[in-house]
Amino acid sequence: MTELRHRGGITEPDLQQQQSEDKGSEAEDRMEKDGGVSDSDSKPDSGVPDVTAPSDDTPEVLNKALSGLSSRWKNWWVRGILTLAMISFFFFIIYLGPMVLMMIVLVVQIKCFHEIITIGYSVYHSYDLPWFRTLSWYFLLCVNYFFYGETVTDYFFTLVQREEPLRILSKYHRFISFALYLSGFCMFVLSLVKKHYRLQFYMFGWTHVTLLIVVTQSHLIIHNLFEGMIWFIVPISCVICNDIMAYMFGFFFGRTPLIKLSPKKTWEGFIGGFFSTIVFGILLSYVMAGYRYFVCPVEFNNDSNSFTVDCKPSELFQLQDYILPTVLQSVTGWSTVRLYPFQIHSIALSSFASIMGPFGGFFASGFKRAFKIKDFANTIPGHGGIMDRFDCQYLMATFVNVYIASFIRGPNPTKVIQQLLALRPDQQLYIYNSLKAHLTERGLLGALEEAA
Repeated sequence: MTELRHRGGITEPDLQQQQSEDKGSEAEDRMEKDGGVSDSDSKPDSGVPDVTAPSDDTPEVLNKALSGLSSRWKNWWVRGILTLAMISFFFFIIYLGPMVLMMIVLVVQIKCFHEIITIGYSVYHSYDLPWFRTLSWYFLLCVNYFFYGETVTDYFFTLVQREEPLRILSKYHRFISFALYLSGFCMFVLSLVKKHYRLQFYMFGWTHVTLLIVVTQSHLIIHNLFEGMIWFIVPISCVICNDIMAYMFGFFFGRTPLIKLSPKKTWEGFIGGFFSTIVFGILLSYVMAGYRYFVCPVEFNNDSNSFTVDCKPSELFQLQDYILPTVLQSVTGWSTVRLYPFQIHSIALSSFASIMGPFGGFFASGFKRAFKIKDFANTIPGHGGIMDRFDCQYLMATFVNVYIASFIRGPNPTKVIQQLLALRPDQQLYIYNSLKAHLTERGLLGALEEAA
């Protein structure tokens, strides 16, 4: 046996391999600096088949009308026209009310899941993995059953307690959800095929990561909606505004590349989109904060079996005077300014939409580059798939939910009362006597009785 010589704890074969790798990396660096190799020309990941890019499905009417323009300006007009159409549709569904908004969120969620899973199926389709699509959609059903069941129990408590079947489903909801998931897990194990184990586990992970990204975030969007439509509309609108203004500033003024994952993104677009979104968020918040329809929590009316958005607005949506800093006083000539407190919060929302929101797009760009595709799908001409338009929205949904829980939401007496009413009479009496003794000890109960 040949004896291996050691140099500082590293064997000679290892040293040779390391030197070879270093030379290879240095050569790659030189080629990248010289512009000889682009990302798309670099060596593809081993074992990952390419995905065929979606074909151009721009309507024939637009193709004929814009046939005399360059591809750059043609894409600009197509994106602009479709953007206006989508914004108009967004206004329309807001007019239709919260129930329609929830249904649209569910439809978007399913479409985004379909686009990502279809890419996975296209990548590994040649291996004929058994039950992949069936199990993917089954897990989507299980996760939606769990999340929406939790939402129904939380926000429709009185309705659930009134109906016997719903009360039983609510009581054992988590057990049923776990049993459904466990069934899918067992089906996956039984579907394992020799020589394809690794690919099947790849796709098992693919499905669960997709569920985490898509379903969980859409669930948070609906929770934000129940806090008040303004918590749904303003964040989504800020992301849309930032996307549009960053594109506009980048299109006309962009010169400095921002990130390699998205070569078309520029610092000019990023900075222009940031300031535009801040101003837009403040103005939109000022307009919407004056209407109860937007600021009141979405609640279910048991008498009419419909959603209501009528309440006395909280202090968050009542105008207050704020003293301006000295610097701004000298510039504007104003000593105070009258604002809604929500407008201050909108600056945080706008800032996140402008600074961190684009990272959702960068993440999606990296994902698409990994499989050498331009878009997730070709659902919207000039924009790609639904996931291409909502990649930034999911990060925003999580931030808004965390922001509300951390800085806005307080104890909800209505939900506490609902939970108390679900207890047995002896438990209700125990809580009543405990609360009475506590109030008496603090001297509050006697004062209330004297006032009455």
